[in-house]
Amino acid sequence: MNQGKLGNPAVVGLAGFGLTTLLLQFHNIGISGLGPVVAMGFVFGGLAQLIAGFMEQKTGNNFGFAAFTSYGAFWIGLGLIWMLNNSGIYVSTTTDIGYYLIAWTLLTAIFWIGSLFIHKAMFITFSTLIVGFILLDLGHFGFPLMNKVAGYVLIICAASAWYMMAAIIINDLAGRELLKSGKPVMKRKE
Repeated sequence: MNQGKLGNPAVVGLAGFGLTTLLLQFHNIGISGLGPVVAMGFVFGGLAQLIAGFMEQKTGNNFGFAAFTSYGAFWIGLGLIWMLNNSGIYVSTTTDIGYYLIAWTLLTAIFWIGSLFIHKAMFITFSTLIVGFILLDLGHFGFPLMNKVAGYVLIICAASAWYMMAAIIINDLAGRELLKSGKPVMKRKE
């Protein structure tokens, strides 16, 4: 059996999360259509994140396992909502999607608390993600301008996820920490 070094599944999960989040924000701020978001939502944001999450489980990383599988399911679910809307099979109202987003905001709050114990880059990613979700919640319940504001906040979130991905890849290849992730905001009790 090969005892060689295994790749870190977080690089694929963070890449998928960052890319699909970025594409959706291009749509939210009005510079792109929804087609590329749906496609990548299923493939990279959905399937690739699910696979990364299942691989994180094998490494014993509960946070990565839960986050990547959850947000992978988020993207697949959102893609299905859009496809069902587009085909007229089951049309979700803006309010229906708002409730979907509220549920994800609540789950993101749990991950945000967990991010306090990982490192500052993770904390920044989840801080911008929860702010983005709150703004999207507002946007779907009567304040549509907030969807555009959320778009800009979530572009920062996507960039932060890609920064963490780049740190894992570049630091591993360099054999030293060139891109810093920062210390945890809160210390674990030993």
